[in-house]
Amino acid sequence: MRRINATRLDVVEGDITALDLDAIVNAANPQLAGGGGVDGAIHRAAGAGELLAYMRATYTGCPTGGAVISPGFKLKARYIIHTVGPVWRGGTAGEPALLASCYATSLDLAVRHGLRTIAFPAISTGVYGYPKDLAADIAVRTVRDVVQGTDALDAVIFCCFGADSAALHRAALSA
Repeated sequence: MRRINATRLDVVEGDITALDLDAIVNAANPQLAGGGGVDGAIHRAAGAGELLAYMRATYTGCPTGGAVISPGFKLKARYIIHTVGPVWRGGTAGEPALLASCYATSLDLAVRHGLRTIAFPAISTGVYGYPKDLAADIAVRTVRDVVQGTDALDAVIFCCFGADSAALHRAALSA
C-alpha cells in the first residue's frame, strides 16, 4: 500500500526573511518595486539593488491575486514568490476571492518549480488593511484546499509578524 504524505501546516512568529526554506512569499505591490512592511524587509534582506534590478528586467508588474517568482539572492530561501494582495474596501469588491487567489497561485507556482517548502506572511493585513481574522481564515482554508490530496509540498508555514496574527492563524488551523 502506498503511503500518502500529508503537507505539514504550521505557524511561526518571527522574521520571514530568516527562514531557510525553498521559498518565501512576498506581499508585493503591483509594480513589484519594493515598499514598506514585509515587502521592504524582503527587498532589503535579499539585496534591494539586485532584487529590484531582476524584477524590473523580468516583469512589468503583477495583477492583484497573481504571483511571480524570483531568485532569493542573499536570503536563505532559494526563491521569493511575489504576490499582490487586495486592498480592503469593506469586503464587497471581491477581496476574499483575490486574497484566496494569492495563496493558491503562489502554491501553484511553487509546485510548478518543484519547491517543497514555502512560507507565507499574513498577506494584505498591513497597510492594505485586510481584517486579520478574516485574512487568517482565508489563508488557512485556501492552503488546506490546495494541498489536500497532493504530496507535492512537504511544509507550508504561516510566518506571522506579531503574536496576534500568529494566534489567529493557529486558531484557524485548529478549526
